[in-house]
Formats: sequence, structure tokens, C-alpha cells
Amino acid sequence: MDIHWAALGGVFGVSLGITLLTVVLFSLGVAAQPRGDGGGHGGERSRGANRTATAAALLCFGACLAVAVYGLTLIIDG
Repeated sequence: MDIHWAALGGVFGVSLGITLLTVVLFSLGVAAQPRGDGGGHGGERSRGANRTATAAALLCFGACLAVAVYGLTLIIDG
């Protein structure tokens, strides 16, 4: 039995990188979610900021979902 250490190291490195990327994206999505109306001081600027924060959070969560679906397709098709 021969172990290809370079291939094993490459798989480990890519797996670690994708895992860290997904964790950071999810954390950014949670941090970007709007916290509420800020104590009743809702104005036009506040609503615009909430829309931007919601869009950023959805983009981060969508990227996490894309990574998960791609990983599942690799497992299922392989």
C-alpha cells in the first residue's frame, strides 16, 4: 500500500481552506443582519442601511449554501 502524501496534503489544505471560508462567511452573515429599529429612531437612512445589511447577510448565507450544495454534489456523484 502506497500513500500519496502530496495528494493527501492537498486535499487537507483545500478542505481546511473551504471550511474556514464557510465559517467566516457565515459569521459575516450573522454580523451583517440588522438588529432592529434602534429604539424607535427609524428614518429613511436607517431603512436603507437595514436593506443593505439584509442584502449583505443574504449574500453571505447564499455563498454558504452554495458551498454546501457543491460539497454534497461532489459526495453524491462521486
